[in-house]
Amino acid sequence: MTDQAGRARAALDTTVPNQARIANYFLGGKDNFAADREAAEQILAVAPEIRTMARESQDFHLRAVRYLVEQGITQFVNIGAGIPAEHNTHQIAQSLTPDAQVVYVSDDPVVLSHSRALLATDARTGVVEGDILHPAELIADPGLRQLIDTDRPMAILTLSALQFAPDEDDPFKRVGQLRDLLPVGSYLVIVHAVFDSRPDAAKPIVDVYKRVFGRSEDASRKREQVAAFFDGMELVEPGLVYIRLWRPDNPLNVRHPEKAWLVGGVARKPAP
Repeated sequence: MTDQAGRARAALDTTVPNQARIANYFLGGKDNFAADREAAEQILAVAPEIRTMARESQDFHLRAVRYLVEQGITQFVNIGAGIPAEHNTHQIAQSLTPDAQVVYVSDDPVVLSHSRALLATDARTGVVEGDILHPAELIADPGLRQLIDTDRPMAILTLSALQFAPDEDDPFKRVGQLRDLLPVGSYLVIVHAVFDSRPDAAKPIVDVYKRVFGRSEDASRKREQVAAFFDGMELVEPGLVYIRLWRPDNPLNVRHPEKAWLVGGVARKPAP
């Protein structure tokens, strides 16, 4: 049985938690099962603020895409996309610039199935199988190239994928390879959980996700480690910060930024 077939079969087993469905539960969605809800509740028992963090990540996503459109970006690739919910990348971008082209990338059969069903009639939006760890294959994917002109600047969004990639998978090297494949003027957007302000939450949350992914490695990081993903790029103001601090629409949202312990940043690939 191929790896893909194995993943697809596993995805149909509703007794096994799935990361995308867990995230869907955090956002109040209905595309989840008892095993997903049980795993999510174990995480929420350690850090109940994660529900708020999930919503604030969506708000950051909206602000980041709006900023990118203001910079003239009309091509977006969302790597590690979850189950479609409200305020998806294509909805945000196309509401601001109707000619925006968007490709969602996932290696999760659950996400691929939901996304393809939802977007089947959207000519400017596509879904391809892939991940952040295979950048050359991703950029060469015919489905991606059907919508994305890889010779023109684009925005790469990784709103959750990297925080589940342990160092053993060499994610820093893979992001560097992806950066090198992008045209000058392209942007990289990253959101990543960090445990600087909640070191006590790291082990119990990591333990849950180890069970979900069936792995033994620890992918938890602090802000300083996440900053290395932007090597070779120019961070736009205000840099890599807690997401409440990234160009907030409402000044009241900047209070206690560390309580939403996700950092986010947007960076541009400069000319050599």
